[in-house]
Amino acid sequence: MNAHGLGEASDWVKRWTHLARPGGRVLDVACGRGRHMAWFAARGFAVTGIDRDAQALSHARQFGQVVQTDIENAHWPLQANDTPATFDVVLVTNYLWRPLLPVLLQSVAPGGLLLFETFAVGNETVGKPARPDFLLQPGELLQYAAGMTVVAYENGFLSHPKRFIQRIVAVAPGAPSPANDRVGKPPLRHLLSLE
Repeated sequence: MNAHGLGEASDWVKRWTHLARPGGRVLDVACGRGRHMAWFAARGFAVTGIDRDAQALSHARQFGQVVQTDIENAHWPLQANDTPATFDVVLVTNYLWRPLLPVLLQSVAPGGLLLFETFAVGNETVGKPARPDFLLQPGELLQYAAGMTVVAYENGFLSHPKRFIQRIVAVAPGAPSPANDRVGKPPLRHLLSLE
């Protein structure tokens, strides 16, 4: 895994892409050179990447729309009337800026998907990032996604390359079938794999 968007899409992202609305809008936060933008674009999604690195975005541009901004020190650029634009998938990998998390959650469309994978406490024992500001505490993503349907969550150690990670896939409330219409019907199915 490369730190700023090089290489193949994350196995976590590959595993859960099937839950995304086909042809939907995807936001890749801190997209780097666009490895995940490429993954989604190749599958027919409309992709937007946001990052502060102009050089990385010059490569990512081939996969979709890009927005250059410092999301840690500027206003969130993807909004209208002070309301964040919404996307069918909001994707974050290898990045953590806690003050932005509420905006990212608001950016997930009703019935949309949050795909989040980044470094966790313990990573300081095997490499970078090592600062607590960049490492998730146990269960932290579960707390942020408390109002969503969590389909999968992991918090642990991966051996190649060595890293401690936390990751979640969660569906925002408001799926196409309203909850009131589901009374007496089977629950919505979020397939755990494509078999």
